[in-house]
Amino acid sequence: MSSTRARKPAGSVALVGAGTGDPGLLAVRATELLSAADLVLADARCGDAVLALAGPEAEVVVTAPGDLQGAALVAAAKEGRTVVRLLPGDPFVSDEGPKEAEAVVKGKQRLEVVPGVPHAVAVPNYAGVAIGLPRTVARVADGTDWRGLAAAPGTLVLLATAGDVGKAAASLVEHGRKADTAVSVTVGGTTSHQRTVITTLNAADTDVRGLDGDVVVVVGDPVKKAERLSWFESRPLYGWKVLVPRTRDQAGALSAQLRGYGAVPVEVPTIAVEPPRTPAPMDRAVKGIGDGRYMWVAFTSTNAVKAVREKLEECGLDARIFSGVKVAAVGDATAQALVDFGIRPDLVPSGEQSSEGLLKDWAPYDDTFDPIDRVFLPRADIATDTLVAGLKDLGWAVDDVTAYRTVRAAPPPAETREALKGGGFDAVLFTSSSTVRNLVGIAGKPHDTTVLACIGPATKAAAEELGLRVDVLSPKPDVATLVEALADFAAARRAAGEAPPSAGRKKKAAKR
Repeated sequence: MSSTRARKPAGSVALVGAGTGDPGLLAVRATELLSAADLVLADARCGDAVLALAGPEAEVVVTAPGDLQGAALVAAAKEGRTVVRLLPGDPFVSDEGPKEAEAVVKGKQRLEVVPGVPHAVAVPNYAGVAIGLPRTVARVADGTDWRGLAAAPGTLVLLATAGDVGKAAASLVEHGRKADTAVSVTVGGTTSHQRTVITTLNAADTDVRGLDGDVVVVVGDPVKKAERLSWFESRPLYGWKVLVPRTRDQAGALSAQLRGYGAVPVEVPTIAVEPPRTPAPMDRAVKGIGDGRYMWVAFTSTNAVKAVREKLEECGLDARIFSGVKVAAVGDATAQALVDFGIRPDLVPSGEQSSEGLLKDWAPYDDTFDPIDRVFLPRADIATDTLVAGLKDLGWAVDDVTAYRTVRAAPPPAETREALKGGGFDAVLFTSSSTVRNLVGIAGKPHDTTVLACIGPATKAAAEELGLRVDVLSPKPDVATLVEALADFAAARRAAGEAPPSAGRKKKAAKR
């Protein structure tokens, strides 16, 4: 008999550029590799947002800047592991990447290199500086060749710390650059904390004294157009810290939209969604859909869609059970949740997206054309009776069933409560009456200068009952329109030369 030795699975190593730390700027291939990795060795400069893309089973190890990991990469690959080495910027811009790549090749392991957007390219783009060609990129350090940099053609891009900017500017002037040459200095590039100062070489030392940390400096004529091309810092909600009080699973899309307008969203769950205490009514109602008990099923929230969907899946059923049943949705968001489930609603309000708007478009029961007179209404335990009463007035019988319960969430951390009451938030978005009451109950009332935006009249009324001033009322009761309304409000303030509400409070605190 002959025996064969079991071979270990082949491992691999990918050197991946993390760019500036903004996960939205990663290459598609980078996100694919991170999600499939067994081991992620990440330089500490890459940031938590990029590390969050690692798969749930991945081992993530953060390494010190400049600490070479060649031996660890080879050893892990020889064990059959799929390894991602995350490096800031582009893997081959600094010395670590090429040295680690050589170690992997020498160790006879599979190697892949995924480029990342270098800071010297991404940050000027976000500052509105079209650096163009020719350009020279250099890192400010001891022994920098200032004579050579001053004489370099085209645009000069320097990677430095804020404390080095004044000395660098003086050195360039000393070696021949004109003192009035335009300069941009950007700190926190591509992040929500980005700030760009436009100055000149002779004024740079004074103008950047409020900056701290790593910066990207651009020297040359392209800086002259920066204020006109500045798209990132000129977004309407740029610099606004916005509290988002929603259920945990609903906040993601709203926060993403806020980021698109430049805001920094802080999610504070105020409502937790739980199953009904007694499941039997939902069990009977869902069974009734398939048994032909109902002419209509009316959904008044995305949570109701989710609750019915989960109940159907629990019973081994799917959207096909709705064949032969008419479906109504209170608004576009609820309608989209139904479409995602495979159901196209028959009725969505043509006007106001609310229970009242739905009733205006709902036809009365007609025993000639409607073979069944019953409507299934899956709702929250705290829902109002407006729709039930209105449908009954139209001649319909209604099975008003608690599909889910809304309960008050736990209080947020102390620092969040203090920020809310002390003016640390520029705005708060209220998406329902219950979020108003629950936020005040678990965290207190917002500061009187904080901008409050409400999704509809009922939510506004709930806020005013608690003595809150409402600054923004969404013209349409959906979250996308609510965010747009807040952005329009902020844009008007910016056009009038007003800073975000918290900016003045920060200056006063700094003086004290």
